[in-house]
Amino acid sequence: MLMLIDAASLWYRAYYGLPSSIKAPDGRRAGAVRGFFDGLAVLARRYSPTGMVCCLEGNWRPQWRIDLMPGYKAERALANGAEDTPEGLEDQVAAIEALLPALGVATAAHPDFEADDVIATLAARTAEPVLVVTGDRDLFQLVDDERDRKVVYLARGISKAELFDGEAVATKFGVDPGHYVDFAVLRGDPSDGLPGVKGIGAKTAVTLVNTFGGIAGLRAAAAEAGSDLPERQRRSIGEAGDYLERAVKVSTAVADVAVPLTDAALPKAPADPERVEALAREWNVGSALKRFHEAIAPQGA
Repeated sequence: MLMLIDAASLWYRAYYGLPSSIKAPDGRRAGAVRGFFDGLAVLARRYSPTGMVCCLEGNWRPQWRIDLMPGYKAERALANGAEDTPEGLEDQVAAIEALLPALGVATAAHPDFEADDVIATLAARTAEPVLVVTGDRDLFQLVDDERDRKVVYLARGISKAELFDGEAVATKFGVDPGHYVDFAVLRGDPSDGLPGVKGIGAKTAVTLVNTFGGIAGLRAAAAEAGSDLPERQRRSIGEAGDYLERAVKVSTAVADVAVPLTDAALPKAPADPERVEALAREWNVGSALKRFHEAIAPQGA
């Protein structure tokens, strides 16, 4: 089973989930680094993957998505376009991104795409079962029971992570994974800058998606004079046509990103032991790295 990690989801939850008193020897916060690798250890023990790729944000807010929707993730952007990150996290992210290849853990990224797109691409490339680890609801669109694609959802942290198959997605949101994007676009998602369609909340979105088979069917019904779509909703959908077309493109994870092939096998030993040792001392995370190695050792032996 291939485990695809949305790395940013994991280090953000580690940052907020561990006390700020966890420090490196030089006084910098180190909780995100420690928590990230402890999180990987927990995931490895719990799900026993045979392969793992940590997918990175090559571009957290790609220009092509901004061109489609100027407000995309705008609330999280600074005046210079950079992402608004909490104090002390940037250095820890750099440490994590240095430790992963030194440990021999596969990473993947593309400068024009988000981690979601890289995850979708890697999932599309393999025939083996896939477990996507993320705190991003958008990736529920990748759940596929027929191909054995599931999501470990980190919204409440690692210890309370929930495993989602198709039935679980439908139970929680009222739509099947194949229509999750339609549902989210209709309802809207303020965190991503998606306003939704006027007068359509979550419950109405579920009803419309399930009745008309997603946004394509809904737009067709809105254009058909004799359809069963109520007049008020027909008008709203008609007026939102341009938004719906652009928002679906923005919200759909791209599954054909030109990401280089990578060996996802769990490492049997660090690729660069000296680099690992130096970073472990610098960030005081030797124990966490040891726990991670012990967690993957049975699968990597």
